[in-house]
Amino acid sequence: MSTFPEYSQYDGLGLADLVRKKEISPSELVESAIERIEKFNPALNAVIHKMYDSARETAKMPLPDGPFAGVPMLLKDLIATVAGVPTSNGNKLWKNLPAGQDSELVRRWKNAGVLLLGKTNTPEFGLTPYTEPLTFGPTRNPWDTSRITGGSSGGSAAAVAARMVPIASGGDGGGSIRIPAAACGLFGLKPTRGRTPTGPVLGEAWHGFAIEHVLTRSVRDSAAMLNATQGADIGAPYFAPPAADYLEAVKQAPGRLRIAFSGQPMLGKKVSAEVLTALETTVKLLQDLGHEVVEAAPRLDGEAFSLAFVTILAAELRADIKEAARVAGKKISVSDFDPSSFGLGMLGKALSAEDYASAARYLQSSAREISRFFESCDVLLTPTLAQPPVPVGALQPSASEKTLIQLIGSFDGGNLLKSLGIIKPLAAATFEFIPWTPVFNVTGQPAMSVPLAWTESGLPVGMHFVGRFGDEATLFRLAGQLEQAQPWAQKTPPGF
Repeated sequence: MSTFPEYSQYDGLGLADLVRKKEISPSELVESAIERIEKFNPALNAVIHKMYDSARETAKMPLPDGPFAGVPMLLKDLIATVAGVPTSNGNKLWKNLPAGQDSELVRRWKNAGVLLLGKTNTPEFGLTPYTEPLTFGPTRNPWDTSRITGGSSGGSAAAVAARMVPIASGGDGGGSIRIPAAACGLFGLKPTRGRTPTGPVLGEAWHGFAIEHVLTRSVRDSAAMLNATQGADIGAPYFAPPAADYLEAVKQAPGRLRIAFSGQPMLGKKVSAEVLTALETTVKLLQDLGHEVVEAAPRLDGEAFSLAFVTILAAELRADIKEAARVAGKKISVSDFDPSSFGLGMLGKALSAEDYASAARYLQSSAREISRFFESCDVLLTPTLAQPPVPVGALQPSASEKTLIQLIGSFDGGNLLKSLGIIKPLAAATFEFIPWTPVFNVTGQPAMSVPLAWTESGLPVGMHFVGRFGDEATLFRLAGQLEQAQPWAQKTPPGF
């Protein structure tokens, strides 16, 4: 018999309100969350490290007077460190190495009152838009367990969609909050660069492209959590401009916005008919709500942008691989890493400092050009993904590609991979599924995926809204209006 049968019907703030009114205890919520994790996780593989004992102990103690006091939460097993708990980063060398301290953002989540029940699955080093690390195996989508959850916050998205917890953390360096939010029918906002802290270990993540926040069912949970966690930490290299009360913004009408929209992929080449139909429906909804909607988009050389972005990622991945080997006390070996990340890391070793600097300069210049587009509109609308969630394994390197990477990796042949010209097709393949999200990691603008459509077969289709730098408030006002007009929070995957 369930401890609290109605648990899955509430968002985080709803559960916190019950705790505040003493209608339910934090311990009862912890047990309810554990029951759902134990029931559904075997089919989904969302939670890969359990912290039940510490959550139970914390639930018995006085909790911080935060907006989510007593609410169960899960952490993505990347970047977010908890003292004494391993952070695997999806890699077997890190799998059993406990962290020495809480990251600043984990400390702020705890101060918001959440109870941390475990860590969620992520691709190795958060690299791919699917969550299928060799170390832990694939995470599966609650809407269809043969499909991907997206990545890299795929474990967190599956857990929230399956109602294990109302809130789970994510990080977004190329779309890794927005991609799984779209694939799993959730709300996912990437804040403005510098809005939430990355310290104390990281000064920047992925050249400043990556930032952490949460995946939720309700807009208000995301807003309230950003209220609780925003602001620079000590030593931050930069921070976002002062911000509004985001929870209040959700309750406010957005006014008549000028919204540009486009179904033309910025980085890829094709968009599925189902996704374009969802975009058309969203445009009609926005018009009915009184907004001015015009078809337009920033100009971008997609091939050059993709190549520069992958160049930065390759260098970052090589640093990750080197660090993983160092902390494990081992030499770098292809057998200790997934083929996709090891191959990109080999390219990172073969690239020169000049390659890296040139790529960074190109992306910075592109970001300035893209930002100018927002002088003529308040928000840009695109789909989040080029197609609905694809089958598990569909985005993996082919067997022959894996064999080639392992063979070349056995003699550290990064220069050979570079000379073979593999980086260009790799960049093209990477962005065909995610032709919009990485662009706004480079610009640093806030962007959100909103679950506004489902296919005829029942798969979620997310819509992607981008705001001006520092203007999450407009996005939250618009999201609150969309949530009222077309509610999604009680739309549940069959069987969950």
